[in-house]
Amino acid sequence: MIETFVFDVGETITRDDRYWASWADWLGIPRHTLSALVGAVVAQGVDNAEALRLARPDIDVAAEYHAREAAGRGEQLAESDLYDDVRPALTALRQAGARVVIAGNQTPRAGELLRALDLPADLIVTSGEWGVAKPQPEFFQRVIDVAQAAPEATLYVGDHPANDVFPAKAAGLRVAHLRRGPWGYLWADDPDVREAADWRIDSLAQLVALAGD
Repeated sequence: MIETFVFDVGETITRDDRYWASWADWLGIPRHTLSALVGAVVAQGVDNAEALRLARPDIDVAAEYHAREAAGRGEQLAESDLYDDVRPALTALRQAGARVVIAGNQTPRAGELLRALDLPADLIVTSGEWGVAKPQPEFFQRVIDVAQAAPEATLYVGDHPANDVFPAKAAGLRVAHLRRGPWGYLWADDPDVREAADWRIDSLAQLVALAGD
């Protein structure tokens, strides 16, 4: 029986289009170029941030992030950045009596922006606020702490094999791999992902049937 549903953020709850477009604009490179570089690092199975280093080998990502914020060109999130199935699915899960948590690798600022969207969730928290990030085991221990349910009754939902599927499974959580975004599509049929995921889904709407199962 699934009592608590915990969701990744990027390419699970939110589209990353604006995120990468804003970085391309800040770095002064064509958006399609950075998009292609993101695809290249995804195919290699390495962190998305490597795309920025390919575009600008000498970049200090943290320093550039703060420079963007200072210039008023930092992180933004709006209703249009949410996938269409997010509000209906999260609402239905809560109506079914499930606890809904959003917890992903994001900055404290992203946490503020997500909470400002008034999503149907019991808790929204980011790695930046916790001070520990996926795929570290400590992140998933924090997930277990806030789930208010046993690990085997808690489902972690995400698109990323290395950050979501494998470490969540190792922590004893149930796992749903979402076929969404570059990571989700590219690795959907990987044998190790197929074996580790308890469910493989194409839409968050498919989770509603699991509430209370």
